This record gives sequence, structure tokens and C-alpha cells, in this order.
Amino acid sequence: MAKQDLFAGIEFLKAGGEELLAQFARSHRGVLYADLRFEAVFRRSAAATNGEPRHGGESETAGFGVSVHAERSGAIGHGYCGAEVGRVALERRKLTTAIRAALNRAFERARLNAREKSAALKHLGAAAHTLANGGLAPRPPIREEVAAVFRHDPRSLSPDAPKQLTLDASMAVRGLGREIAFNTVAAMSELRQEIFASTEGSLIAQGFAFSEGDCYVVAQAGSGGHQEIFDTIGQQRGFEALAEGYRDELLPSPDLRTFALQLANEARELACAPVLKPPDREVTVVTDPHFNALLAHEVVGHPSEADRALKMEAAYAGRSWFLRSIDDTEIGRSVGSPLVSACSDPTLYGYGHYRFDHEGTPGRRVMHIDRGVFSGFINSRATAAVLGLEPNGSARASEVYYVPLIRMSNTFFLPGESAPEKIIGEVDRGYYVVAHAIPSIAESRENFRISARRVYEIENGRIGRLYRSGSVIADSKRFFMNVDAVGNDLRLIAIPNCGKGQPMQVKRMSNGGPTMRSRAMLGGG
Repeated sequence: MAKQDLFAGIEFLKAGGEELLAQFARSHRGVLYADLRFEAVFRRSAAATNGEPRHGGESETAGFGVSVHAERSGAIGHGYCGAEVGRVALERRKLTTAIRAALNRAFERARLNAREKSAALKHLGAAAHTLANGGLAPRPPIREEVAAVFRHDPRSLSPDAPKQLTLDASMAVRGLGREIAFNTVAAMSELRQEIFASTEGSLIAQGFAFSEGDCYVVAQAGSGGHQEIFDTIGQQRGFEALAEGYRDELLPSPDLRTFALQLANEARELACAPVLKPPDREVTVVTDPHFNALLAHEVVGHPSEADRALKMEAAYAGRSWFLRSIDDTEIGRSVGSPLVSACSDPTLYGYGHYRFDHEGTPGRRVMHIDRGVFSGFINSRATAAVLGLEPNGSARASEVYYVPLIRMSNTFFLPGESAPEKIIGEVDRGYYVVAHAIPSIAESRENFRISARRVYEIENGRIGRLYRSGSVIADSKRFFMNVDAVGNDLRLIAIPNCGKGQPMQVKRMSNGGPTMRSRAMLGGG
């Protein structure tokens, strides 16, 4: 069994974390609020390439982060400090010393932040009004424990299990024949436990088990065709989800070997397919749940993050087509047909599931588009205060020593009532777009080009010839306004690598939707 001792820091801070924060607040004038997060992570992974073992390993880490809000010169400032501490977590005295030092640094940063805000307010006056509310939206204290869900604890997993699983899958893909030019299969199983304590009286312990499988395949055809495909399956379960598969209504996945073979066979088929020659005009397109996962992620999810909408990411990641200024937003306006609804919901089981965010706020469903009308943003306590809203539990960090950012959870289009077969059967001439590949999105997400793995012709309600290298090109609002059919086949897709922030934070989540029908231009070649 892998060592479990770094996880002992959780129990220590359950007992002593609140008093540590209370002592700090009593001894530092101007402190309005402070919180402490501690996290321990164990991960086991392996990979195989072309039927040969590539690597296998394990890691165990621990870290913490502290946040302080302080008042100075009539303004409220925020400071954060975090560190990866490794085996320091085993020694209570050293861990306590490190946390106290971090609280002091965060306090000084909060005071500096407050001083600069005060100066800006004096200099700019009403133009800097959003700086005046630098506090946190109120929220009652919470005391709760949430256990990780698994049948096999990742810490007790044999090192040979992921090695053998990836090797078997890679060998099976190689065995499909000479058309498979290259393949690599990877597997990971992780246990993550965290604790959150605050001077407001919250004490929350949460555990998460993640298991993830990745496959990359390159196929070639005798005609000279070439296709590469990469995809991921992921569950908040133990390693059994990869070894055996997991049946779930919204996020089903096969075992890793089956998944790799399915992907490889798709690559072989596509290598033989012609490249799409796009029509020269807008056409009817039917998009499947996998394609709509990336559409929901890029065109609804990211622009619905309040920090992006408030221009906090404008310098390096863009803005939001849902908010041009505090006084000019799409809230309450139509951005799609009445058939289009979309939300973020961390309470649903999915790769983005959680009970409480990293500010200790309960996660809840947030409607972004409600029957065509834009309804609102996911937020943090700070952005909720700026917008005059209640916090909705959407601030999370990829690692405990990073500042929590506003992140998607399970973000998806809601289902309709039509069977996918009926939606396709009503199309005289159009295209069926299946599975996403690569996004190219405008700066404010107001238009997009998203490539698909497969594009089929639809003729007289029947699926016809298969093409590769196709993409959907559209104005976001126009695409949503043209949606005239929504399926009853909602599915979530595991997204393992959503990047955001500087330094970059990579987060896991789910995106998806049902089959939808609209109009768009197609790209190809």
C-alpha cells in the first residue's frame, strides 16, 4: 500500500485549523476575514505506446493556501499565499509555522491591495466605483464532510494494475493491423482530500476520487489518407471505472480497452474517408452531444464566468459576449431560440461534480440560458459582491496553492423532447456533425469555428457519406437563434484539461448536451 501519512494533515487541521486562524485574526489589526485550505493528493499512472510499456509511476503531494481580507485607508484589500509543502505536512510544528508565515504574507498583500485601491478611488472617483465594494458577498457558515466515492482506494492500487491495463489496450489497438501507424494509451487514478476552514465558522472536508483514461491513435490508408484522434474518458470513481467501465445515465463510459479499440476503428474508417468539400452557403447542421460538449464549453461556459465578463481576463484570455459593461449585458435578452437552455450544475454526477467550491460556498445549478434568454453568470464571492448577487459556489483552483478562479463544473445544454432519429429524419439535405476536435473561438466568444471528427451527409432524412476534416463556422447568437430542434439524448463528456489563468490552472469538468439542429457554414480541407 502507498504511504497515506500526508493525508494525516487533514485530521490535524480539522482539529486545529480554526484556532490557528482565530489567533491570526486577533493579532492583526484590520483583518476582516481569513480562510485556510489544505490538500493532500495521491496519484498512480501508467502509459503504453504501440503495444510496449512506456512508463508507470506514483506521486504524493500536499500543500495549502491562505486568503486574507483586510481594511486599510477606507478600502478593503485581498491577499493570497500558498505553498506546496510535501513532507512538511508530517510535522505539525513545521506545518503550523509555514501556515502562520503565509498568513502574514497574505495580510501584507491585502494591506497593499487596500492602499492602492484607496489611492485609485481618490484619483478616479466614480470611474473606479467597482473598486469600492472589495468585500465578499455574505454566506452562512457550513460544517460538513463529503467522502470520496470508490470501490478501490487509489492508494491501495497495485502499481501493476494501470500498467497492465494500458499495455493490454495498446496491444489490442496495434493488433488491428498495419493501418494503425501509432497509438498511445494512458491511465490515471487519483485520490484528493481537502479541508477548508474560515474565520466565519466554516469547516468543510471533501474527498474526490478521479480515474481517467486517454488514447491517441494515428491511422493511415492505402489511398494516402491519414487521420489522428485523441479522446478521454473520466469518472469520479476508483480504478474500477477504467478496468470495468461505468454505466451512468449522463456520463457512461466503456472500459479503457474497449474505448481505445473504438477510437482506433474510428481512425481507420476516417483515414479512408474523403476530405469534406464545404458547401458555399449556409446549410442545415445536426450536431451530436459530443460536438455540443465543446460548443457548450467555449461559447456558453467560458463567457458565463463572471471574472471573464468583468474583464479580469481581457489581457490574455478575452472577454464575454454576454457582458460588454456593467450597464450593457445580455441578461434578460434573447440570445437563442426558445428551445435553447444551458446551465452549469456541479450537483449532478459528472467529471465536474462537487458539493462545495474552494471558498466554502455550496455549488448549485446556475441557468445561463433559459428558453433562449440569457440568465446569469457563475461567480465567486468577490464578483458576486461587485454584481450585487448571491455567490453560487463556482470558485475553484486546480491546486491548493493557487488562487481560486471562477470555473465551469458540469456545463451543458438542457435536453428537449425530440428523438435524435426524428431530428435527422426531418432534414431533406444537410449534414450530421459528430464529435468535437479543435476549437477556434473569437476573443469575446461571439463567433466560432469548431472542427468535428466526423461529418456525414444527410439526404432525404437518411445519413449518407462520411467525410473527415470538417468544421462548423457560425456567429454564436445566430447559431442559437436558428436552433429549431433539440433532442432528448443528453450526455456529458469528460473534459480533463480546461486551462485558465496566469499561472495556468488546468481543471477537470464535464460538458455536453443533446442532439441539436441549426444552420451554419461548414469548413473543410
